[in-house]
Amino acid sequence: MSLKESILAYLENSKGVSVSGERLAREFQVSRSAVWKAIEALRKDGYIINAASNKGYSLSDENNIISAAGISAWSESLNLENIFIFEEVDSTNLKAKELASKGAEHGTLIVAERQTAGRGRMGRKFVSPAGSGIYMTLIIRPKADLGKAMLITSAAAVAVCRAIRELTGRAAGIKWVNDIYIGEKKVCGILTEAVTDVESGDLDSAVIGIGINFTADPEVFPEDVRQRVCWIYENKNEAANITRNRLIAAVMDEVMRLCENLDDKSFMEYYREHSIVLGRDIVFIRGDERQQAKVTGVDDNGGLMVIKSDGSQEVLASGEISIRWQKTQI
Repeated sequence: MSLKESILAYLENSKGVSVSGERLAREFQVSRSAVWKAIEALRKDGYIINAASNKGYSLSDENNIISAAGISAWSESLNLENIFIFEEVDSTNLKAKELASKGAEHGTLIVAERQTAGRGRMGRKFVSPAGSGIYMTLIIRPKADLGKAMLITSAAAVAVCRAIRELTGRAAGIKWVNDIYIGEKKVCGILTEAVTDVESGDLDSAVIGIGINFTADPEVFPEDVRQRVCWIYENKNEAANITRNRLIAAVMDEVMRLCENLDDKSFMEYYREHSIVLGRDIVFIRGDERQQAKVTGVDDNGGLMVIKSDGSQEVLASGEISIRWQKTQI
């Protein structure tokens, strides 16, 4: 890690406290001049660093630049060396799969400021403008068989919902199987892709892509998308106390914890409690098939339990649903 990165990590871990140049010089065994140059380099990168006579330097709460140091300062589970930040990538999932194929460790995180080819389920485009969103993919190497792949997505949904609620106070809910909503609009999408071991059939690795609309930037979204999505914060001033780094760390810590033992399905109770589809009338789409149904539950494997319009019951393990917000009888 460079001196600039080391000082940033130190300031991130000392949020709210001023640190003298002398102390930083002692900590990293460099001159006061080297510390000053590193501080100036950080300022050129866009960081707001306060300086007070006889007190030292402190990182302003207004900073919302995504950085490995900023994420690791809030995280209990991520290793700084395994956090990769990109200004731009085609897709964080594609980058993650590339790194996973080269042996990237369990817990490796890829975050991008902007995606040029972000995508969601069914190959849909995921709009990913710079500065307002969180676009990240976590590589995990779970000790599990392929049958538990759906549980990974369910665990990730719980992690995102819980982190948003606990950090921001927003009433986020889970739409089966992989979306997080605030009210009737989508604030986050999750795309999990699994790589299997050809010989054993077990999961070799999984990449969990998570895209969160953090602060509003509606002008870059097409009109049809604006009608369907929302943001955690409608303006950047509202987000002064919760940075993207802090939310990323909170989500990742939850994902890592829940995926540590997928056989413990206790998190599915939280999933059910915060589901926005239970008891609702829906239309489910599977290939060319579209059917009306009512949701009666979510099972412990993440399957959606429904009763169809003809009275038959089914557990959906794949497919897509749309919610009929105006509740009707079927």
